[in-house]
Amino acid sequence: MALTERDLAIIEFERTWWAEEGPKESLIRERFDLSTSRYYDLLSDIVDSQEALAFDPLVIRRLRRLRARRRRARFEGQMQRPPAR
Repeated sequence: MALTERDLAIIEFERTWWAEEGPKESLIRERFDLSTSRYYDLLSDIVDSQEALAFDPLVIRRLRRLRARRRRARFEGQMQRPPAR
C-alpha cells in the first residue's frame, strides 16, 4: 500500500498535533473534515503499514506502542471484572 497525501498529512499531524491550540478532536475535524472515529480507523490502517514505518519510524513505533498499551489495559480490565449474573 503506497502512502497517499492524506496518509502523509495524518502522520505529520500525529507528530505535531499536541503543539497546536484546541482539542485534538476539533483539529481533526477542521484539518481533515473527518469524524474522529473515521480518522482513527484510517490511522489504524496507516500504523499497520510498512510504508508508514519506513517513512517515519519514530511516530509509527510510538503509535504502535500506545495502541498496544490501550489494548492490554482493555484486556486486563475485562479479566478483572466479576462474572455477569
